[in-house]
Amino acid sequence: MAQDGCDVVTQRTDSTHLLSVARELTRLELVTEAVRAVLEEVARDAPEVLDELVTAEWAQRYGRPVRLCSQPGHPAARQEQVGNDARELLQRLDARFPGGAPAQAKVLRTILVQHVLVDAKGRFRPRTMRDGRPPSRIQIESPYETEARWTRRGDTRWTGYLAHVTETCDDKRINVITDVATAVSSADSQALPGIHARLRRLRLLPDRHLVDGGYTSVAGLDAAARLHRVTLIGPLPPSTTPQHHPAAPPRSTGPTTDSAGRISSSASTSAR
Repeated sequence: MAQDGCDVVTQRTDSTHLLSVARELTRLELVTEAVRAVLEEVARDAPEVLDELVTAEWAQRYGRPVRLCSQPGHPAARQEQVGNDARELLQRLDARFPGGAPAQAKVLRTILVQHVLVDAKGRFRPRTMRDGRPPSRIQIESPYETEARWTRRGDTRWTGYLAHVTETCDDKRINVITDVATAVSSADSQALPGIHARLRRLRLLPDRHLVDGGYTSVAGLDAAARLHRVTLIGPLPPSTTPQHHPAAPPRSTGPTTDSAGRISSSASTSAR
């Protein structure tokens, strides 16, 4: 496009959400499905490992994709049972594969760390906010799409990814798309260096790059100008530092004297 003389002086980038293929799972469904995913992988690649482990009860629990009702019966007992199964399965795999467990086993181990705790009596229970839970940017939501993330922007919530679309911006010409990137749902500003690197490789870097506030930062403005000679145009996010917030005037809590010598109270009346 640059070789044909197309004007790429000004471009703009925006993002939209993409839903993951896997359905959203409750925490109990997630751990149970992660165990099932390991069993499926091992049954395909090393079925002898499952000898004397998988019983009729295991087949009933993990023989088909997990779909629980909104309020399953005995969730604590189910969580403990699945946790015990996962521990036994991982111990057997560690003994069979000392050099490194199968890929789905690593995913299961991560999911257990993120979502489950073992109490002093060795029982499994769900991890609570008080226990500390990982931020959504690293939390696995599906054993089959390990990069899909739960994200919230305003009133929109989804599990999946972000698509960043860059196009030319000219009212007098047909706008064309110059870059499309699908990324893990995170801050838009983290996608900007990759966008500029790809445009530079294709010789399509704009002089001016229009973005919204999600892409802008002081560091991003500097990097775009210094590394690519691109003027990044967009609103900076509001500062959260205390010095950027005007202090409230002091509030008197005692009586004061006016110019006529009369005593009055200037205490706040908001509590009345």
